[in-house]
Amino acid sequence: MPEPVSVPSPPPGAPDGAGGADRGSPGTATDDAGAASTRTEDAGRSSVRHLLPAADAVAWFVAVTATAGLLEIATAETWASVVAASVTAALLQVAVGGVAGVYRSSFPSGSLPEARRLVAGALVVGVLGSLVPLTARGLLPGAVDWPTALTVVAFPVAALAMAATRNLLRSRAERRLRPGDDATPTIVYGAGALGQHLVRQMLSDPDSTYRPVALLDDDPARRSTRLAGLRVVGGRDALAGALRRFGAVTVVLAVPRADATFVRDVTARAERLGARVLVAPSVDEMLRGSRPVDLRDVSPEELVGRRAVDTDVEAVADYVRGRRVLVTGAGGSIGSELCRQLSRFAPAELIMVDRDETALQSVQVTLSGHGLLDSREVVLADIRDATALTAVFRARRPEVVFHAAALKHLPLLEQYPAEAWQTNVMGTLNVLEAARAVDVQTFVNISTDKAANPTSVLGRSKRLAERLTAGVAQSTGRRYLSVRFGNVLGSRGSMVPLFRDLIAQGRPVTVTHPDATRYFMTIPEACHLVIQAGAIGAPGEALILDMGEPVKVLDIADRLIALSGRDVDVVFTGLRPGEKLHEELNGSDEVDARPVHPLISHASIPPIDACSLDVRSLAGEPPTPPVHHLDAV
Repeated sequence: MPEPVSVPSPPPGAPDGAGGADRGSPGTATDDAGAASTRTEDAGRSSVRHLLPAADAVAWFVAVTATAGLLEIATAETWASVVAASVTAALLQVAVGGVAGVYRSSFPSGSLPEARRLVAGALVVGVLGSLVPLTARGLLPGAVDWPTALTVVAFPVAALAMAATRNLLRSRAERRLRPGDDATPTIVYGAGALGQHLVRQMLSDPDSTYRPVALLDDDPARRSTRLAGLRVVGGRDALAGALRRFGAVTVVLAVPRADATFVRDVTARAERLGARVLVAPSVDEMLRGSRPVDLRDVSPEELVGRRAVDTDVEAVADYVRGRRVLVTGAGGSIGSELCRQLSRFAPAELIMVDRDETALQSVQVTLSGHGLLDSREVVLADIRDATALTAVFRARRPEVVFHAAALKHLPLLEQYPAEAWQTNVMGTLNVLEAARAVDVQTFVNISTDKAANPTSVLGRSKRLAERLTAGVAQSTGRRYLSVRFGNVLGSRGSMVPLFRDLIAQGRPVTVTHPDATRYFMTIPEACHLVIQAGAIGAPGEALILDMGEPVKVLDIADRLIALSGRDVDVVFTGLRPGEKLHEELNGSDEVDARPVHPLISHASIPPIDACSLDVRSLAGEPPTPPVHHLDAV
């Protein structure tokens, strides 16, 4: 995979948008020789700045003299007083500029802070120069006989002249710091705050392997505007023309929180013309510390993830703050991220339950910085053990419960349906009964899109879990609800890590069907929704996220293979028993109602209680039924 480029943060005192950069390997600010070169450049820039007082004095002398000539004040009789006014203004500028800090090297040439002090200082010089004739005429008659308004009128001319000097210094520094002609011509997509910062950073590194040549932006208001000498040449439709016109071979996406549809479209357009697409980090990441921040290739998560839901989780997480919170399956991909997010909301106690001791240790290291496994926050228990689970609940008395423990692999559960029954159904029932026994206020059951119109053992077992949760909500009146979402990118044992492992081993990537599609979201997004559900969901509901358009599994496989640079085949295995060609988010009998958030649907789930479950499961069979008992759901 191609190496990413590093974009260094500007060092202190570097010109805004043209900051110095250490010289090292292309795009990286780490090399000792580069640091020495930068010190040489800084020394040269400092020596030039030492000449600024003299340049400003000359600017005032010329400005006063020129103003006197334009106002027809400079005559043979008044020439001496005009020269005296010019010299006085020049000396005042040096004195006032020194006091005002205009000549401090901490102000980058041409920067806004320097411009403010420069203008303010020049105005003070103009006013003081006008006061000199009033106070000194008695001491030096004739020599100071100039109009009192002369230096005030000359003030704008002098300020412009001094600003021009600094602009020349800034331009000189920028030219010296720009990437060379051998750098890769690059188009930056996005002319907002992130794009502006990125362009300035790229133009501040003379050894960068990437040289911005133009910008694109979909906002019509930014068309034809310029940034650091680069023009916004259009939007998405102008991408192909811009690549050809400027000879660019790289496109950098500088669009914060870009949705997957946008990323896929731009990536497809660029790659058709042989251009590489990179993604810029956020401004916060780029400004964090002085370490280089890498531009990187587009990730599968960005290509298939849903559009972001703008919800202030901080505002809806009051039901967690100061409460005792318990998470089952805390060592899993969803459970561990859920614990990380919940810990930010200052719960009175975070109780992490799992039957996998190694997984518990891993999440404890993340949250507490150690894996000693000797604290009360980690609890080793199996949700299939009702007695042990009830003992944990009675001892710790949680107020909020997130139930993430489950079996999730569809084909394996088709072979072993009893395991799905014991964990996903009876295990959920055990957690619900333990929660009911200690009067848990909020219970969030984590479900799956396979529970909508279920066709597999996994889907039926999770649908039963949703109905059991709704049943306890009905009997208690408490906020017991479910959250339903699609495939989670990057979770343990999920599709993307599996594909990556196969590609790394040089093995064929197995895809069930060329037209198979799935809904996807990232682990943080999924946990974001789960926490939000506890605040906005009603008892007995299932909250379902609008995950945008489904994505073809084959497209993800092709993308991962392309990113790897390996020559790996794709093998189609055919749909497995219980597997759908296209997943669904809502059941056929569910209404897509969105009363709180436009991207979150609330579905009412028909309740079922444990007694009804027992009736269904017995039906002439033992209490632990095989798969055909799940078919009755």
